[in-house]
Order: sequence, then C-alpha cells, then structure tokens
Amino acid sequence: MSLTDRLAAARNRTTESPDTAPGAASGAPSPTTTVARPAAGEARKRAATKGDPFQDLKRIVHQRLVEALGPKLYDAHMTQSELEQQVRLALQTAIADADIPMSSADRTRVSQEIADDILGYGPIEPLLRDPTLSEVMVNSFQDIFVERSGKLVKVDTSFTDEAHLRRTIDKIVSKIGRRVDETSPMVDARLPDGSRVNAIIPPLALDGSKLTIRKFSEDPYTVEDLIGFGTLTRPAANLLEGCVRGRLNILVSGGTGAGKTTTLNVLSSFIPDDERIVTIEDAAELRLVQDHVLRLESRPANIEGKGAVTIRDLVKNSLRMRPDRVVVGEIRDAAALDMLQAMNTGHDGSISTLHANTPRDALARLETMVLMAGMDLPVRAIREQVASAVDLIIQQTRLKDGTRRITAITEIVGMEGDIITTQDVFLFDYAAGLDENGKFKGGLQSMGLRPRFLERLTDHGVHVDPAIFATGGTLR
Repeated sequence: MSLTDRLAAARNRTTESPDTAPGAASGAPSPTTTVARPAAGEARKRAATKGDPFQDLKRIVHQRLVEALGPKLYDAHMTQSELEQQVRLALQTAIADADIPMSSADRTRVSQEIADDILGYGPIEPLLRDPTLSEVMVNSFQDIFVERSGKLVKVDTSFTDEAHLRRTIDKIVSKIGRRVDETSPMVDARLPDGSRVNAIIPPLALDGSKLTIRKFSEDPYTVEDLIGFGTLTRPAANLLEGCVRGRLNILVSGGTGAGKTTTLNVLSSFIPDDERIVTIEDAAELRLVQDHVLRLESRPANIEGKGAVTIRDLVKNSLRMRPDRVVVGEIRDAAALDMLQAMNTGHDGSISTLHANTPRDALARLETMVLMAGMDLPVRAIREQVASAVDLIIQQTRLKDGTRRITAITEIVGMEGDIITTQDVFLFDYAAGLDENGKFKGGLQSMGLRPRFLERLTDHGVHVDPAIFATGGTLR
C-alpha cells in the first residue's frame, strides 16, 4: 500500500462514528449515508397537532370554506345570524365532500371548531363563551391559561401554530381600526362586548405572541351583584349611591385586575338619567344604561407616527361638549392635571380610576401624574388642587383568596400645612380572619366617623342615614 493510500485509510478511520465502525449492529447507516431529520418548525407543528387526528381535515375544510364563501365573510350588509347560517351550511357540505369516516361526536366537534375559527376567535372562542371565566391568557400558541374564581388554571386547548394565533389577534384588533405588526408590536383593543384585550408580539415578546383578554359579563354587573359577591355591603352601597347623586368627585383606586372598571360601571349607573354624560377611555369598556351618554375613545398613532389622540386631548375636548358628568376610564398620565382642573371649575360629579395600593398612595400617584404634564408647579399648589377637587377615594383589592373587595372608603378632608388630610369612613375587617375554605370572613366596617361631605349631599337633596356610620361590627 502506498503512503497516499495509508493516509486516506487513516482519515477514514478518524471520521467514522462508533456506530459505523466495524462490528456495529447490522442495518446502521454507513459513513456516507445521510439521515433525514425533520425541520424544527415541522417538529413543533407535529407536536402541537399530535393530540388532534383531524387537524389536516380541519385545515382542508377551512380552506374550501373560505374559497366557497369568499367576500360574503366580509359583507357589511349581511347580519351576523345570516353569516352564521351560510357558514354552517357550507361547512356541512365541505365536511361531507372530504369523505373521511368519523363519529357523530367528532363531526360535531370539528364543525364547531372550524365555525369558531371563521366566525369567532378560534380555540379561545369556547373560553370567551364560558361565563365562569374572568380572564383568558394566551402565553403562546400552545400554552393557554384562564382565571376561574380568582385562580389561574391551564386549559387543554391550543392554536395550531404561531401564524394561527397571529391571525386571531389581527382579527380582533382590525375590527376597531387598530393594527399590530413589527413596527407597532403592542396594542390595546376590545371585543364587541367590551372585554379588554391586550396583545404583544415579537420582537418584544421573545417566545411568541401573547394575548390577554379580560372578560366582562354580557349583562353588566349591578350593585346588587357586587353586594352578592361580597365586594361591598348594603350600607356602603347606599353611601356610594348618595355620593354619586350628590355630585361628589370620586376616584376608584386599586391594582391590576382588582375590579376597578366594574366598580366604576356600577357607580356610573347611579348617575341620574336626565344628565349628559361623557365617557373617555383607551378602549371603550364602560356600558352605561342611561340614554344621554357620549362615548369617546383615544386613538394611537398611525404607521407614520402621526394622528394620535390621547386621553388628555379627549378630556380637554369633553369640556367643550357641555357635560354634566365626565367619566374617565383610567387616569395614567398628564391627563390628571386636566381632570383636576375640570373638577375644580364646575364639572363636579366626575368619576375615574387609577392604579394605587392604598388611598394615600393614590394621592401621591395623582401628584406625580400632574407633574408629568411638564408644568413647573410647586408641590403645595398641586396638593391644594387635589384636596379641593377629589372628595372620595374607593380602594379596591383582589385578595389572596381570589375575591375582589372594596377595602376602604376614604374621604379627602382638606389640607394641614403641606399635607393632604384624609379620614377613613369604612375599612375592611382583616382581623376577622379566614374560614375553613381559606376565604376572608371580614367585610367593610364603619370607623364611627361622620363624613364632612354629608352637608354637601344634603344641599343637593340627597339624604344618607346617619345610622350607617355607627360602630358595632361589620356592616352587612
């Protein structure tokens, strides 16, 4: 053997794997054999659809259905019921043409899932129809959680892939004229029933698109519902109704998911029918029952970065609309200054929400948001504005047992030096402890203090029974 042959043989021996070396099991691939490996995307897709043997059928039927109906799916002159009827008829035909044997239960399930995908929001449509769920959280196309009775639970449903999830997000946001793409990867939107939607996509979301939907009841909750849930007590509800009718300026404070918007909706229901109400929101969620309601919604910038209309812009504009009441869904920026000025210039009876952990923190955050307006105002001047404008703070909390409770009703008394003084009218009784199921037994308890605003309520012809302020245990 020549030197060249010996070198070639040596190189072959060093590049052979143990499985292909002499003596390996028969049938093992030779050194020159290439083993085909599935692409990562295909592997993920197979993993996602592994539990659904009809995934390919659904994809084929879905495509045929879109081809058959075409523009009818987007016909503005067709009612929802007419569209549903045509989709289901075409769906039955498409499944029959597929000629794949399946049981009656499978046929019904596949039909419903395809109908949900075309008429609704795909695999999360049944979750949105479930009245026991309060939130739907899509962490990825195959990782979905819900909130049931205040607790997070993972559900056994998923989207087909990332593209399927993105199509669903686009369907939601496009209905209200908003968009989400790489240049604008975050969006706040709403469903037709007012449910709040937030979506964030790559590159901001590293592991795929995220979709969060906070559901609202089809029938807005009433004060009786909140009393039944234990959110507040009958005496506290009577007091809050008197405060709204008596045109006090009220802030609802609390953390994320504490139920502030629901409480704001209930408070707004106390406004008399003969008053002109202007509501201002980022995404329209409030559903007031009065006849004279004007709903305004902010608008983000377009793809060129222009055309944005902020909450602050809408608050300024609302004051030119001759409102009796201004209801702002949430104050989160410099709009706080315009809101305070409105409250202090004859537009009393305004109601809004903000994020804070306690009533005292709410005052500090309000002060900070006023400073965001860029005005070089002294702190004392801001605090005087706050003390003069705001009459009542309602603190709402989501407790660790999953319930949402009003934990404080606090009156703004005035100023002492440079400090805003407050007094708690009702406080939640944490000392009552927990029951055997881990639920809080306490409720709102009167502090025995008579609010100073009672005289103002009397001037507006609103009478509040003084007996509700007497001490002597938790009020029911």
